[in-house]
Amino acid sequence: MRRPDPDFNRLRAALMGGTPDRVPLWDSVTTGFKRKFMGRPVTGGRADAGARLASGYDYVLPGGARGECEFRLAAGYDYVMAGPRVDFTGGRKPKEGARIGHDANGATREWAPEGAGVIPSWQDFEGHPWPGPEDVDYGEFEETNKYLPEGMKIVAARGHIFTEVWELMGFETFATAIYEQPDLVQAIFDKVGTLVCKMIDDMLSIPNVGALRFNDDLAYKKSLLFSPATYRKYHFPWMRRAAEICRKHDAPFIYHCDGNITKVLDDLADVGVNALHPIDPTGLDIRAVRRQLGTKVCLLGNINQTYPLGLGTPEEVRYEALTLLRDIAPAGAYCLGSGHSVQDYVPLENYRAMTDTVREYGRYPIAIPEDVLREAEAAARASHRDVVPELSLTTSGEDDERMMT
Repeated sequence: MRRPDPDFNRLRAALMGGTPDRVPLWDSVTTGFKRKFMGRPVTGGRADAGARLASGYDYVLPGGARGECEFRLAAGYDYVMAGPRVDFTGGRKPKEGARIGHDANGATREWAPEGAGVIPSWQDFEGHPWPGPEDVDYGEFEETNKYLPEGMKIVAARGHIFTEVWELMGFETFATAIYEQPDLVQAIFDKVGTLVCKMIDDMLSIPNVGALRFNDDLAYKKSLLFSPATYRKYHFPWMRRAAEICRKHDAPFIYHCDGNITKVLDDLADVGVNALHPIDPTGLDIRAVRRQLGTKVCLLGNINQTYPLGLGTPEEVRYEALTLLRDIAPAGAYCLGSGHSVQDYVPLENYRAMTDTVREYGRYPIAIPEDVLREAEAAARASHRDVVPELSLTTSGEDDERMMT
């Protein structure tokens, strides 16, 4: 059996643009897959699927940190994720009512408001019970520190400034308010951004916290949700502030964003992002991103979670991992993983094909023999399955980091 060798310095070196001893693994992993991998229930952690994640929470209740640490150690990661608990809604419901449904596990889920949210007007803003620093619960960090394996550190997970704002207003209300009520939009950004940045500062002061994972989805598969100008006016100034806090703590700033963010890649580098995840292959070409940004931004990803990771064969996964190691990893600033997250439906053998390939061929200096690549390509072609990956969504309701995401 492979002996675990967690080393956060390995991950940190890659995140800061360098070359560690080998390419680190990085991924979001659902509770269902962890159960399959460990052969027993694994509760809690960043991937506690169900209503909390589907509703956009950035945390799970403490109690599952031990299982999360055990999984991360067994699977070969160098970190454990933890996040704070805070409720910006004040317990209030959207003006137009909440859409309620159920996920694949039968858990109740509440959809983000499309029309009028909790704060569609100045009157609602002024009467809103805004949370303060005293309302933030960091219990998951304390729980994780009890079981944190030697060599690992905690990656603090909190961002959602942009997402928090549009969810509070409702998507359609936000979309019109940026033209009709820009002062209200700015006021909500200031309220949310101020507390989130305070949380980031507090989290990075907690023992054994070594990096920040800031998540905010700005795009879908084809393009941005809003114009670059909207992000530059309202959102990126707060991301710049978050990056400054990370620099103060000497902590890497990892940014998670799904979709096609080509139009703002240079903006993200400019505000101070150290690493970008997941370079979603349904929206971005990781090789083009590498050419554009070089190694000043570490890239995390990007094996398509639907095909080949979910519906393909181990041979196809292995070949894609080898080509990523060949094309992206040699210069450093790279962590390999899925193009979004490891979902319940991913076969164990496919996941192991991905992680085993990194351990076998991801050591620096990276030099993958041509005969290995040719044999892997032939095996991938011979094992190919006829499926239609477009039928599966890249971002499912069981998104591990739907604090996310």
